[in-house]
Amino acid sequence: MKGRNSFYTQLPKPPSTYSLSSFFRGRTRPGSFQSLSDALSDTPAKTYSPELGRPKGEYRDYSNDWSLSDTVRRLRQGKVCSLERFRSLQDKLQLLEEAINMHDGNVITAVLIFLKRTLSKEILFRELEVRQVALRHLIHFLKEIGDQKLLLDLFRFLDRTEELALSHYREHLNIQDPEKRKEFLKTCIGLPFSAEDSAHVQDQYTLLERQIIIEANDRHLESSGQTEIFRKHPRKASILNMPLVTTLFYACFYHYTESEGTFSSPVNLKKTFKIPDRQYVLTALAARAKLRAWNDVDALFTTKNWLGYTKKRAPIGFHRVVEILHKNSAPVQILQEYVNLVEDVDTKLNLATKFKCHDVVIDTCRDLKDRQQLLAYRSKVDKGSAEEEKIDVILSSSQIRWKN
Repeated sequence: MKGRNSFYTQLPKPPSTYSLSSFFRGRTRPGSFQSLSDALSDTPAKTYSPELGRPKGEYRDYSNDWSLSDTVRRLRQGKVCSLERFRSLQDKLQLLEEAINMHDGNVITAVLIFLKRTLSKEILFRELEVRQVALRHLIHFLKEIGDQKLLLDLFRFLDRTEELALSHYREHLNIQDPEKRKEFLKTCIGLPFSAEDSAHVQDQYTLLERQIIIEANDRHLESSGQTEIFRKHPRKASILNMPLVTTLFYACFYHYTESEGTFSSPVNLKKTFKIPDRQYVLTALAARAKLRAWNDVDALFTTKNWLGYTKKRAPIGFHRVVEILHKNSAPVQILQEYVNLVEDVDTKLNLATKFKCHDVVIDTCRDLKDRQQLLAYRSKVDKGSAEEEKIDVILSSSQIRWKN
């Protein structure tokens, strides 16, 4: 995120992500408390009773007559103590300074909870603005407990506009209703994001808007039972709130032949969201191969030049095409066609051998004039098969000058 006011050129902004739970993973030292609830709560101070059987000489340890340093030391040791006697702003700020100097995240956060409860937010924010360590702890504590309102107020006070926008944006993750989620995302579009993040928010809003329309239409088509694709392949889940790639796969599976003018058209999705050719081809191939729509697969890789000549082209590489086709149980004839299109000879031989594309292996060994490899492969084909006969004819040919 870019754009900082002059204040933050002097005080560098801390990293924006860490979990407060790291403060509470256990006792980091003998006697330290595991969570803040062990030491205090955000409710009015609890009244603690002295332990029975304590020697009289230790009763002072349970009084309220502690210095600032003693109070912080007790917090660090996990001992119960009330902070309510620190009533003046000066005392509270000195307590915070002592906690900061102690370099203990638990103690700092414990004091911050007390200050959050007993100071107005304007005073709290003003004092934390010049205490960056404490400020970082408060930000992450508010994120941890989900106090979104106070966090937004804090970012607004600090003029951290992009963090303010991001924090507001994250709220949509908790909204389950698609229509409400869409409307909330719409309110995020005008927020002060970076150019990249603004485009992301706009795309997310547009995608959800499309998904709502597609979902309503497809639910109707499926329930009517009049559309063959939905009868043969009932939907397993809703398309709502799915990622873009999942939505594209869904469109390639159920709406592949639709015209570009429809929201559910794969080509429409590709153009609207500027999906790269590589990603589009990979997703379309996976969807059409799953349906065993081999003609669609063939058309996906067939291109024409200006003279009308056709050729096969795969932006993902034909080796990837072969792997996906095999995964979807493509017939060996189709596999062989695409294995033959792999340019690297070693890769071609490995794939042909792996997927038992015998003709490709035999023809490649012949073209390489590799007699030894052809002999070795002869032992892998069935005896008396057409492949064995083909190998024997090639091996007996006097027109081939073998290299070994």
